[in-house]
Amino acid sequence: MRREAGPDTIGAQGPSYGRVAGEGLDTTHGAILYLEEISVVFDGFRALNKLSLDISVGELRCIIGPNGAGKTTMMDVITGKTRPTSGTAFFGQTMDLSRMSEHQIAHAGIGRKFQRPTVFEQHTVFENLELAMKMDKRVRPTLFARLGSEQRGKIEDILKLIRLNGSERRLAGLLSHGQKQWLEIGMLLMQEPQLILLDEPVAGMSDAETARTAELLNELRGKHSIMVVEHDMAFVTEIAQQGVVTVLHEGSVLAQGRMAEVQADERVIEVYLGR
Repeated sequence: MRREAGPDTIGAQGPSYGRVAGEGLDTTHGAILYLEEISVVFDGFRALNKLSLDISVGELRCIIGPNGAGKTTMMDVITGKTRPTSGTAFFGQTMDLSRMSEHQIAHAGIGRKFQRPTVFEQHTVFENLELAMKMDKRVRPTLFARLGSEQRGKIEDILKLIRLNGSERRLAGLLSHGQKQWLEIGMLLMQEPQLILLDEPVAGMSDAETARTAELLNELRGKHSIMVVEHDMAFVTEIAQQGVVTVLHEGSVLAQGRMAEVQADERVIEVYLGR
């Protein structure tokens, strides 16, 4: 049974780059993602074991857990890359993700960023954002159409948000690792996803880049629903704030609650955090 999300977790509408819940997506119960009793079995290995969780509209949910806990497989199920052996996965109340292709899921409004940045290195920062917008099948312009003032304004807004205004004419291949990560997040935002999945977004970043990434995600809070898989506990603490942190272990939810509660949980200490 799908649970209703509390009203305190529902984000307010933000600036133009925000897309909390779009047309055609039924989030009347306050949740944007439901995973119910999801199991995934590969050649006898149970990567997910009756995993159940839901994400509220506008929520920033952190997912932590040891290697092999099922975090990547969970994201693969959400994006259609892997089909669940059993269980149900819904985007809103009515979109059954297990019956949709990867393309259909992306078009419906779920965007995923992998750990390694994948930007067009021979193009400028501005061109990367422009290409991301024009690859969005919801908008009319072709790759060769000139940008209108509204589209150019949207790119400029994203440039400011991702801290790359002033670097728009720089080749993406010349950016630092952290800047490439921000650019790829910006490319996702150009397509206005309603749910953003981020896989270890600060892996390999400097301390300064990590701090700026935390600022960026905190600015996106409430404007998009966001799931962040991460191992950096200081970063998780910074972005989780008073929200829910979910701990996965052996393919299912081991613990869930605010960061302080999770850190004090004896089971979590034993299998993941250590003493």
